[in-house]
Amino acid sequence: MKDFERKVAHSLVLLSSALLVANAQAAGTIKIDDTRSVTIGGGLRAGFSSTENGAPNGTDDSKDFSLQSARLYVSGNASDKIKFTFNTECDSCGGAGGQIIVLDAIAQFELNPKFNVWVGRMLTPADRIEMNGPYYGLSWNQYTVPLLPSDQTGQAGLFGRDDGVTVWGGVGKFQYAAGLFNGLKGGANQKDSPLFATRLSYSFLGKEDNPAYYTSSTYYGGGGDIATLGFVYQKQSDGAGTAAQPGDFDATILDFLYEKSIDKGKSAFTVEAEYKKFNADLTPIAKASPGCFCLFDGKSYFVTVAYLIPSERPLKWQPYIRHTSNEPSTGASSDLNELGVNMIMRGHNARLNLNYTDGDANLTGAPGPDVSTISFGVQIQI
Repeated sequence: MKDFERKVAHSLVLLSSALLVANAQAAGTIKIDDTRSVTIGGGLRAGFSSTENGAPNGTDDSKDFSLQSARLYVSGNASDKIKFTFNTECDSCGGAGGQIIVLDAIAQFELNPKFNVWVGRMLTPADRIEMNGPYYGLSWNQYTVPLLPSDQTGQAGLFGRDDGVTVWGGVGKFQYAAGLFNGLKGGANQKDSPLFATRLSYSFLGKEDNPAYYTSSTYYGGGGDIATLGFVYQKQSDGAGTAAQPGDFDATILDFLYEKSIDKGKSAFTVEAEYKKFNADLTPIAKASPGCFCLFDGKSYFVTVAYLIPSERPLKWQPYIRHTSNEPSTGASSDLNELGVNMIMRGHNARLNLNYTDGDANLTGAPGPDVSTISFGVQIQI
């Protein structure tokens, strides 16, 4: 065991030395030879929020600091067509029980722009706000509509990720991604059926510049004129309910992004919108069971409008307004309005956010407390 520890320590010293050399040459990339390299980066989101009547006594406003996300990014090339990604995330990092988990672990066979295969743990093809992740959204609180199964804690994935395989590619302005994943394991899914997930999109104006099938909800005017329509479909037999009362699950989603670049990218007008329709075939008995994997059933939508104020200064301001509505098939509807401003220093790699929300919509789809919250957030990536 001691020999192993010495070898690990020695390897860490070598890696640290390599990183020091790499940083002097190419911003976190360790070049092994002409086709092999490793790149290391990271991301952090933290903030402060105050919610009316949110203090433990139920009458004063809460005052909460939180570490919302802390990620380590590792990627590399084994050859010009074989790559890998290994990313970590701090799960529940704001509490004492926080732990570092594997976020992505992907073997990437990128053969050509039209056809590529990823195997491992990755984002399931989904709507734009899921493909953004938290770091590439337009609004700070983009997750106020019901989440897909892979973004539920526990049985069906985590942080929008699942174990499986995805094929993806594009032809011109058309892009596709389709995959098979574990989805819900056990529980209602006693026959071990897989989750099917696909995303198709078409860019009517300029083609969006993103890695693989990932997305962004704003390019701060630097991406040219954009008008992209996305279609998402996910389905899993016995993907909801309980072992005794299983039910099928499917979701159909349309999302749209329009961004008009103004004055050669110095300013931009952005509109983002999404419509979701979830079908969770749940019986009243399943819903009443404590072991139910009870997904949202119904429809939801949101619309966000933003304007990037032109400025010659390093700090740019992007005010926005967002409306969310969740309308379950049974039960009460909910909505949320968000008024905010992004303070952009270096695109998605360095920005601040100040926002005010009012309403009762949240990512469960069921109404939460109808309250007002003001929050301030910091985001940094390298």
